[in-house]
Amino acid sequence: MKIGLYFGSFNPIHNGHLIIANHILNTGLIDKLWFIVSPQNPFKKSNSLLNEYDRLHLVRVATENDLRINVSDVEFHLSKPSYTSQTLIYLTEKYPDHHFYIIIGSDSYQNLQQWKNGSFLMENYQFIIYPRPGFDISNALPGNMTLLENVPLLNISSTHIRNIIKDGKSIRYLVPDVVFDEIDANRLYKK
Repeated sequence: MKIGLYFGSFNPIHNGHLIIANHILNTGLIDKLWFIVSPQNPFKKSNSLLNEYDRLHLVRVATENDLRINVSDVEFHLSKPSYTSQTLIYLTEKYPDHHFYIIIGSDSYQNLQQWKNGSFLMENYQFIIYPRPGFDISNALPGNMTLLENVPLLNISSTHIRNIIKDGKSIRYLVPDVVFDEIDANRLYKK
């Protein structure tokens, strides 16, 4: 089975993440998509992150009705910070019948050489790259990398959503209703 791995902090998950996931699933490049919630991204400060179990829960409620999507806490059980290469080695050993594709934005693609074992990943895995505003890819890509076209993109970010919450304003329509309800009911990002 072809599995697309969409890594991220998802702090919180928002409609932009879900639109990208749906678009990638609709391309037919993969059979299923797994959201890999990272407890600690090596490029982000951990004190800016909501508790990993709360973020995992939000991703699960956001995707629970889509059978094409799984949500994984695999990185919760690996050493921290989370490195994509370690996760891929683990998943490849655990699921030898699956073929894994790494889903990244064009901003992450431009930093791929800086990733731990980035060359190993580029040599051994398929990549699905979605465009991000301000991060155009003008050079030809290797054969194991697919740049998506016609991706419906929303210019929203988790940072922007957290700032709106801190300002006491509504994030309705930026996140799925179930995520909005969970954040509101549990006063997440307000503490």
